[in-house]
Amino acid sequence: MKLDVLAFGAHPDDVELACSGTLLRLINEGKKVGVIDLTEGELGTRGTKETRYKESSDASEILGLDVRLNLNLGDGLFELNNENRLKVVEVIRKYKPSLVLANAIEDRHIDHPKGAQLIKEAYFLSGLEKIKSSLDGRDQEAWRPKHLYNYIQHYHIVPDFVVDVTPYHDRKMQSVLAYKTQFYNPDSQESETPISSKRFLDFLVARGREMGESIGVEFGEGFTSQGPLSYDLSSLL
Repeated sequence: MKLDVLAFGAHPDDVELACSGTLLRLINEGKKVGVIDLTEGELGTRGTKETRYKESSDASEILGLDVRLNLNLGDGLFELNNENRLKVVEVIRKYKPSLVLANAIEDRHIDHPKGAQLIKEAYFLSGLEKIKSSLDGRDQEAWRPKHLYNYIQHYHIVPDFVVDVTPYHDRKMQSVLAYKTQFYNPDSQESETPISSKRFLDFLVARGREMGESIGVEFGEGFTSQGPLSYDLSSLL
């Protein structure tokens, strides 16, 4: 299956937190969208690998994704090495997306910028004919997506552009809250984490409002680009 958009997250729930409103908008426009989780989030204080898979499945259903895969590279410990680069190259060449979204280039969790760098390197390598990869015993053709953008996570980063996700905010929050072990639940007996408080959920809503306000809408999601962005000036006239 060819996808239009492939969003990568270092952990299950990264994509939901940072860019699921954008994915919902694209899906509503008829685009085929997939998510690739680099790890199982197995080092998380709350929940288990099993609950994370169940929660990501529930979130995927809410979002209406066409594909979701987990590469199981190792939470907290995955390396920027050739083996992992090739695993990402394989999925890019398999689904041939035009747009790739990846983790924030700087962030609190060490996996986030590391994931961003891994995707950046694989994105480039996937377009080189002399980088060999195979799937189901068949050689893959080189494929480099047209665009690679990084979503914004915990750290405050000035976006290069913001997407209006106002109509999709409520459903985005439903996909976030599908991760019942990870986020605010007053009945939970598990240890508190930086993302399990009500304060964090309030922050998430406030971040969406901040991004939205910057472009004159209620809710937005911001992205950065590692290269210049083209713009059609005639659209202003």
